[in-house]
Amino acid sequence: MAWQELANDILTHVGGRENIASLTHCATRLRFRLNAHAKANPEALKQNPGVIMVVESGGQFQVVIGNHVADVYKAVCAQAGLNDDAPPAPDEAKSGALSRLIDVVSAIFTPFLGVMAASGILKGLLALGVVCGWLSPQSGTYQIWFAASDALFYFFPLVLGYTAGKKFGGSPFVTLAIGGALTHPLMVKAFETGQSETFFGIPVTFINYGSSVIPIIFAAWVSCWLERRCAPLLHAAVRNFFTPLICLAVTVPLTFLLIGPAATWLSQLLAHGYQAIYALAPWLAGGVMGAMWQVCVIFGLHWGMVPLMLNNLSVLGHDTLLPMLLPAIMGQVGACIGVLLRTRDARRKTLAGSAAMAGVFGITEPAVYGVTLPTRRPFIFGCVAGAIGGALIGWMHTSVYSFGFASIFTLAQTIPPGGMDGSVWGAVAGTAVAPVIACLLTWFAGMPKPAPQTANIVPIVPENVAENEVVAPLSGTQIALEAVPDSTFASGLLGQGAAIIPLAGEVRAPFAGEVASLFATRHAIGLQSDSGIELLIHVGIDTVKLDGRHFTAHVKAGDKIQPGDLLLSFDRQAILNEGYDLVTPVIISNSDDYASVQTVATSRDIRAGAPFLTISH
Repeated sequence: MAWQELANDILTHVGGRENIASLTHCATRLRFRLNAHAKANPEALKQNPGVIMVVESGGQFQVVIGNHVADVYKAVCAQAGLNDDAPPAPDEAKSGALSRLIDVVSAIFTPFLGVMAASGILKGLLALGVVCGWLSPQSGTYQIWFAASDALFYFFPLVLGYTAGKKFGGSPFVTLAIGGALTHPLMVKAFETGQSETFFGIPVTFINYGSSVIPIIFAAWVSCWLERRCAPLLHAAVRNFFTPLICLAVTVPLTFLLIGPAATWLSQLLAHGYQAIYALAPWLAGGVMGAMWQVCVIFGLHWGMVPLMLNNLSVLGHDTLLPMLLPAIMGQVGACIGVLLRTRDARRKTLAGSAAMAGVFGITEPAVYGVTLPTRRPFIFGCVAGAIGGALIGWMHTSVYSFGFASIFTLAQTIPPGGMDGSVWGAVAGTAVAPVIACLLTWFAGMPKPAPQTANIVPIVPENVAENEVVAPLSGTQIALEAVPDSTFASGLLGQGAAIIPLAGEVRAPFAGEVASLFATRHAIGLQSDSGIELLIHVGIDTVKLDGRHFTAHVKAGDKIQPGDLLLSFDRQAILNEGYDLVTPVIISNSDDYASVQTVATSRDIRAGAPFLTISH
């Protein structure tokens, strides 16, 4: 039910089903292609506690969800009537080349990211098992697990053929068959034996396309282009089998004769070009990637690197780009740990701890959007630490030998086929240095100084308060009751209302009436208006444990009150320093006696005495 409610809110604020051209998801994000970005409301989406961030980049409207993105994706598809077989909308002409590239790459690779990362991790663990003497490459256990880890990459053209066919708007099973032809045993044998063949007299160059990336993507595009041209020209009675026949009969020979060799040449050019640049200054390359990777992630531009990494593995047998990203990940983890150790805000501590744990396994969006970027300096320190660790890894010429997410498991993937060497220890050192540096920098200089006590915020003293109205009892930031980090209040069990994050340490009377009750710990007060409204003001979450420390009462039970009278005062900063959350629920405790309780404030920022709640009979 939680995912359905979140999905409904997402659909509403992306402009409805009719505004969605296509939808995919990656490890943490929903990636929308919208017909009109102006119809979307990113600011409203950001207010949903289930949404970490909204990013508009690469021609996509990206909603960052976190680890539960697959569940939310299914809920959105179910509510919107979307399905995986629906062809995507064509690229908008106004989209730039980079936007179209990011869109194509993400659509082709995201469907199998999970199994691709799992395969890479399993390969790394097998290498670690061999080095440690736990497994023998000749054992049946090793060979079965190796087959499981290598199958996806060996038959990569089939998988890419299917997803590329879907992206390019053609029949994915036709493009899958083209990928199968590239890895067919007859073609592999012809390559291995070096035999010469011709196709209608034209010499054929046989290449090993197993694990290749670029050739099948180009071949899939050609097949889909041909399919769109042929289908309208054929009679409906024969279209369903003659169109695939033409695509296979034309595209497969064309791939072996032209597309494959040309794409392979391009693959080798990219791989060797990257190697030439990397060889000039490996430490500088590592420093730049370690510093900038998280910036690319923020804007969703990191997808442009995925084909390059896979191409390096396919052409060179190893990749030096992926390990340089590991310190960038761990730098943000270290910054989160620094925040966790330094902050006294209970909510921020909890968020920093969970974000650091997710970051260790390669998911950094919760850390970046929820912890380090909002406080700025921890994010910068994380990038600085990533640059130092990345430079160290580049200097040690560390490589990986299988693909996966940059995570703690990447260390196992850096073990060469021949066994441990210095490059592995370089990866360990760079990975260990980054979080330590980020944590120390954040501890000593990363957290902003506590905001001064803002008790001088002048409250509004209303002249008249209507019988069905409650003015704000505190100055601060208004939030929905559902966002209160306490299920008893958030569920509405104690009544309807809203909450305020106070910026000043004063609680003022919200109407004319009397003090019905005052807690001995002075952290909460019950009021009753002259018209019968019963109101509970509870300053902070779990502040009863303070046993009255930092709270002062200015009234007692039975006192008559007028709007604006000072009821309680509290030392806001002292309470925060003790690790308590100051979110203050303001509850109509007899809300069952009324038809509705609604907030009337037009801004999230509110001053004591401003219109706040209205009650309808």
